Amino acid sequence: MKIFLELLFVVGVLLLGLPVFIIFFQTLSSLPTYKRRAIDLKKRPSITVLIPAHDESFNLIPTLKSVKAQLVEGDNVIVIADNCSDNTAEVALANGAFVLERNDEVRRGKGYALDFGVRYIKKQIMQPDVLVIVDADCFLEVDSLSILACKAVETKAPIQALYIMRSSEGANLKTKIAEFAWLFKNWVRPLGFMRLGLPCHLMGTGMAFPWRLIEHAEIASGHIVEDLKLGLDFSKEKLAPQFCPEAIVTSFFPLSNEGLKSQRTRWEHGHLGILFNDTPRLIFQSIKDMNFLMFALVIDMCVPPLALLTLLVFVWASLGIIGIFVTNLFMPWMGGLIIFFLLVFSILIAWVRFGRQVLSFANLTYAPVYVIFKIPVYLKFLIKRQVEWVRSHRD
Repeated sequence: MKIFLELLFVVGVLLLGLPVFIIFFQTLSSLPTYKRRAIDLKKRPSITVLIPAHDESFNLIPTLKSVKAQLVEGDNVIVIADNCSDNTAEVALANGAFVLERNDEVRRGKGYALDFGVRYIKKQIMQPDVLVIVDADCFLEVDSLSILACKAVETKAPIQALYIMRSSEGANLKTKIAEFAWLFKNWVRPLGFMRLGLPCHLMGTGMAFPWRLIEHAEIASGHIVEDLKLGLDFSKEKLAPQFCPEAIVTSFFPLSNEGLKSQRTRWEHGHLGILFNDTPRLIFQSIKDMNFLMFALVIDMCVPPLALLTLLVFVWASLGIIGIFVTNLFMPWMGGLIIFFLLVFSILIAWVRFGRQVLSFANLTYAPVYVIFKIPVYLKFLIKRQVEWVRSHRD
């Protein structure tokens, strides 16, 4: 029985140690001061910006202003008013966008809306050089469209901008901690991988594709994390997405607890669903095809949401402490403490380098409480996981 428990503990350490070591090396690689790379914007390709919008009449106006300020002659912006019950289409038209209205109560989700827009563009005489996808509640920093498009043409691969989620003024501490966790996932880790010459996952907005790639892609999907799936699909063809932090897209967390919870549930259940259902098959395929970049992307996907990973590692470290006291032996029980301290160290140095402007150290110490509040989300995944796309409540 003792040997069985030790073996079970070691297996747990190995399974949790993989994502912890990935995070550790990504964080270390991200630490040197980042110098923006010079990108030649003179040979700017033509761009079509596709904006899927479901009941986004309020958020859409600043997004369109942000996009239109960066368009030049020959560019287009198309809003797909998807299953809208408000005046999203009228608002988009009034603000200078071309509008496609789509109504399909069966095939619901962002993937279907994007496929609708791509199929429309394919029927036109003139197609763009680059297609850029932007969500209807995002803001593009200056020159971000040009940077994304030029980079997509240069690499002939999908390009992902730095996608930042901010907490609004008056946001509670839980949202501030969520902002730091998002920064860790979307800025620290992709930057670390980029510096190692490795790809990144697509993040749903701020995505640029050479037209000849995206026109043949299988986009029509009701998957709740269609962006993650699309990036993996491209990586199978040895066209793994590349991170471009010179282009920045910003959005805001919902202020309401209902909106924040539904948003996080959709993202995390979708991620965990792919992780558990597809990881073995994708790892095998990447090895069989000798596709190293796809292998790196799949291994990166093996890192669960930070709150869940922290919770599991804490539990295993606690079991390790109990094992040390019961057996008076350090091995193998020290393994749980080692991965716990590696994870805490990674989070702390990421906070020092990237997160101090988001929340203070005193606020960071409340992160364990935030992790506890996330437990129902993960229990729901086991009991009744979310598999359909549901729009988050906006403020």
